[in-house]
Amino acid sequence: MADSSSPVPVASERILVIDDEAVVCLSCQRILGALGHVVEYRQSPMAGLELALGGDYGIILLDLMMPEMDGLEVLRRLREQGVTSEVVIITGYGTVESAVEAMKRGAADYVAKPFTPDELQMVVRKVVDRSALLRENASLRTELETRRQFEGIVGESRAMARVFGLIKRVAPSVGTVLITGESGTGKEMVALAIHNLSPRKIKPFVACDCSALASTLLESELFGHEKGSFSGAVSHKQGLFELADGGTLFLDEIANISLETQSKLLRALESRRIRRVGGTTEREVDIRLVGATNRELGELVQQGSFREDLYYRLNVVPIHLPPLREREGDIPRLALMFLGRLRRSNDAVCVEGFSPEAMRLLESYAWPGNVRELKNIIERLAILCEGTRIEPQHLPAEIRNAPPRSSLPPLPHRWEDFKDYKRQIRDATLSDLDRRFLLEALDRNQGNVTQAAAEVGMQRTNFHALMHKLGLDVEHDSSPPASSTATTTVPPMRRPYGAEGHD
Repeated sequence: MADSSSPVPVASERILVIDDEAVVCLSCQRILGALGHVVEYRQSPMAGLELALGGDYGIILLDLMMPEMDGLEVLRRLREQGVTSEVVIITGYGTVESAVEAMKRGAADYVAKPFTPDELQMVVRKVVDRSALLRENASLRTELETRRQFEGIVGESRAMARVFGLIKRVAPSVGTVLITGESGTGKEMVALAIHNLSPRKIKPFVACDCSALASTLLESELFGHEKGSFSGAVSHKQGLFELADGGTLFLDEIANISLETQSKLLRALESRRIRRVGGTTEREVDIRLVGATNRELGELVQQGSFREDLYYRLNVVPIHLPPLREREGDIPRLALMFLGRLRRSNDAVCVEGFSPEAMRLLESYAWPGNVRELKNIIERLAILCEGTRIEPQHLPAEIRNAPPRSSLPPLPHRWEDFKDYKRQIRDATLSDLDRRFLLEALDRNQGNVTQAAAEVGMQRTNFHALMHKLGLDVEHDSSPPASSTATTTVPPMRRPYGAEGHD
C-alpha cells in the first residue's frame, strides 16, 4: 500500500466532493490535493448538483446519506443531465448495499467511512486509471474505424493502404483521375472518396455507367439535347456535364464509349465547353472528371478502339484498385461488416458469425467477382442459414471445392521493386501462418479464447491482441481475463467469429 506521506503522482483531475460533513470534505481536499488534484467541495447536495452540472469534473465524490437529497437521487439527476464524470460513492456503516446499488446505476466505485488516506487515494487512483483507459480505448476505436473505413472503403491491407494514400494526395488537386481494376472492386466508391475529400465536395457528384447506354443515347446523356433535335426529344434536357458543374463527373466503364463520342468527350475536357445535341451555342462547364474501367486502355489504343490522345488526357493520375484476392486480411473484415449491416437492417437474420473453417474457406477463395461477389454471397448466407453461425456446409460449392490459389503477384523487373516484393511476400506468409495457428487453436477449443490461449501457452491478452491484428477479433467474447481460473463454455456450439461490432 502506498505511503500517504509520499504519494505516487497521478494525472491531475478536477474533483468535486459533495458531503454534508465538513470534516469529510476538508479531508478529501487535503488527501487528494497531495496527489496534485484540484478539489472543490459543497456540503449541500443541491449546491453540489448545481456545480456538477455546470463544471467539468473528472471525478465526483458523493455521499449517500445527506439531508434534502440522498446520493442516489443526485446520481440519477447527474446521469439524466448527461454528466459523464466518474462518481465515487462515500458510504457509511450499514449502507454498503446502497453503494452497490449506486454502482449498478453508473457509479465507478465506493469508499466506506471512516477511510484512511491510503484507502481514498487507492480508490481515486483506480478510477483515474480506468477513466484514462476508457478514453484511450475510445480514441483507438475511433482511429481504427477511420483506418478500416476510409471514406466508407473498408480495408487494412498493404495494397489498400497504398490506394488510400493516393486518394488523399490526388483529392485536393484538379487532375483527371483514371481508376482501373477488375469488376466489383469498388471503383465508384474510390471516385466518391476523391470527391468527398476535395474542395468540390459541396457541389454535385454525378455518376454515369457508359456501358448501360447506346452510343447515340450516351451523347445526349453526357451533353444534353435541345427540343426537337431527334425523335422523342420533346423538351430541352441538361446533360451530365451541366448537372455536375462545379463538382465531379464519374464515368464508369469508359472503355465502352464509341470513337465518335470519345472525340466529343476529348474536346469537352480540353475546352471545358460543351454543346447540346441539336444545339448551336456552347456552354462553359467546370467539372473534375474521374474515369474508371476494368479493361486495359493501352491495349485498346493499340487495337484502334480507343483514342490515344483521350487515353493520355484521362490517365493523368492513375489509381489501380487491387482485386480482393490480393488484399491480405481484408476478407474477414469485409465479411463481418456485411453481416453486421444485415443483422441491423433485418431482424430475421439470426446469424452471428462464421466458424473458423468457414472463414478459412472464404479467405482461400479467389473471388473473381471481388467485393461485390463477397457482399452478395454473405447476404445469401445470412438469409438462408438457419443456425447462429455460418459453417463450411453452408457455403456455395464453388467456395467449398475451390483449389488452393496462389497469392503471388507477377515478379517485378527492377531490383529495388523485387526487394520490396520479397518483404511483402515474407510478411504475408508470416501473417498467414499466424492466422492458421490461431484458427486451428480456436477450432480445437470450440472458439473459446481463454482455453485456446492456455493450450498453446500464450497469455490470453496476447492471444486476443494477435486475433485483433489479423482481423479475427471477437468483439463480444465473454471469456474471463487471464488472471481468472474460470473458463467460458458456449453450449451447444462453438462461439462464432464476428458480430455487429465489426462493422
